[in-house]
Amino acid sequence: MIDWDSIDTVLLDMDGTLLDLHFDNVFWMQHVPRAYALKHSIPEQEASATLIAKISQHEGTLNWYSLDYWAEQLDMDIIALKQELLHLIRLRPFALDFLKSLRSGPQDVVMVTNAHRKTLDIKVSRVDITPWFNRIVVSHELHAPKEDPAFWHNLQALNPFDPERTLLIDDTESVLESARGYGIRHLLTLLQPDSQRQKRLDTRFPGIHHFDEIMPNVISGASS
Repeated sequence: MIDWDSIDTVLLDMDGTLLDLHFDNVFWMQHVPRAYALKHSIPEQEASATLIAKISQHEGTLNWYSLDYWAEQLDMDIIALKQELLHLIRLRPFALDFLKSLRSGPQDVVMVTNAHRKTLDIKVSRVDITPWFNRIVVSHELHAPKEDPAFWHNLQALNPFDPERTLLIDDTESVLESARGYGIRHLLTLLQPDSQRQKRLDTRFPGIHHFDEIMPNVISGASS
């Protein structure tokens, strides 16, 4: 699927790509509505509908991903709520083997995440994958989410790369569309970002189930 000799730069998303999206889905669709319902003494179904209405307005923006923004808007300690679900933060199968394999090769390996810096800190406190990257890029610090073409221009200024020789792996198709618009040639998505949900069958980009399908080098004893 990938000619690794044609790749100089590998850009990797975090949530839903390297980490199981199950944590994030449980957090925003179950845990926060439950806490919001208790706070306001309303049924959980009503709390969920209220939150969906509030949050959906900001989809694809930096606010969507900002813990500070939602802590203020909802008047809730979002970080403390995330800490309650740390046990759900998990690497996707073969993700660590894939990172180790990449780092043994010539490619520049960069994490590009829309996750808020505080979210990143929470995730790596549980599963620290940062040593396997040359750089970590947080979209809030580039002042644009990956869905915005400005992100890729800002990334180029910060971390020069040749789009023709760059691979982006991301589970969000609007991000992949944005990257394609910028000229990034090699694009892959994940077919099952959340291990507890059905495999996606209608992706607009080539997809993989697990990273063992695209290992640049074979690691002895690799497992899930």
